[in-house]
Amino acid sequence: MYIGIDLGGTNIAAGVVNAEGKLLSSGAVPTLSGRPTIEIVKDMAELTREVTADCGMELSDIKAVGIGCPGTIDFETGEVIYSNNIKMEHFPLAEEFRRLIDLPVRVDNDANCAAMGEYLVNGGGANSFMLITLGTGVGSGLVINGKVYRGFNGAASESGHMTLVSGGELCTCGKQGCWEAYASASALVRQTERAMKKHPDSFMHKVAEEFGAVNGQTAFLAAKGGDAAAQEVVDAYIRYVADGIVSVENMIQPEIIAIGGGISREGENLLKPIREYVESKGFNKFMKRTRITAAGLMNDAGIIGAAAVAM
Repeated sequence: MYIGIDLGGTNIAAGVVNAEGKLLSSGAVPTLSGRPTIEIVKDMAELTREVTADCGMELSDIKAVGIGCPGTIDFETGEVIYSNNIKMEHFPLAEEFRRLIDLPVRVDNDANCAAMGEYLVNGGGANSFMLITLGTGVGSGLVINGKVYRGFNGAASESGHMTLVSGGELCTCGKQGCWEAYASASALVRQTERAMKKHPDSFMHKVAEEFGAVNGQTAFLAAKGGDAAAQEVVDAYIRYVADGIVSVENMIQPEIIAIGGGISREGENLLKPIREYVESKGFNKFMKRTRITAAGLMNDAGIIGAAAVAM
């Protein structure tokens, strides 16, 4: 048995995973990322104890722990070199976690973990597989011939920080115009809020009131109700996502690109226009094309993939 922990900007999720990649139990708590990092680590350890107990097991039944964390990771040491969505610089995450739970620990980039989890369960043995997650940021992980590609320094596959708009919106990384600043769920919320200010009569206000806040679903739901301003938000957002995917496809030509994150629950409302745009704008016009699909594991991908890293 293994523990997989998915440390996200919004929630910490963890679960017990067996050697076949089956998730046996899971749980989640808010990250509250503005607090001291050591407090986050304590919650990760407590959640590990809880999900282990939920399976009727002891920590002694667990062989290793895998942690998926946003940012640049030293895979050999478990140190978080830099993370901007959860503020960390040269933080010894594996070491601090082992102070609380004495088990072997592996730390990898969260998108790498999610990509491995999705590949193992839904990759179909593809020789190249890329997962792009639209969440607090835009994460991506690349699996080639069954192995995560990390680059020579462990910092590869940060497609969220390729430039989409030169001199554009400020990203949390400090650069302007990153794909993440336009295509993340956080960016979609900002785009929705701007449109709502410009259109006080939009149905988006009613949708947001029902949910208690603006979220990634607000514009999509209002657009389905026939709201023109919401449809403009949705169309622009899909264009941002698709433009980035065109660049990814042109550079890497992966066999499969899977799109994850909560927004992927929109299914064909999201995927169909993305495919059409990529089909028309991609440089490759004559060879076999990349298959674009929705991720299947959703929130479980990071947990299962982190456990696979521990394996």
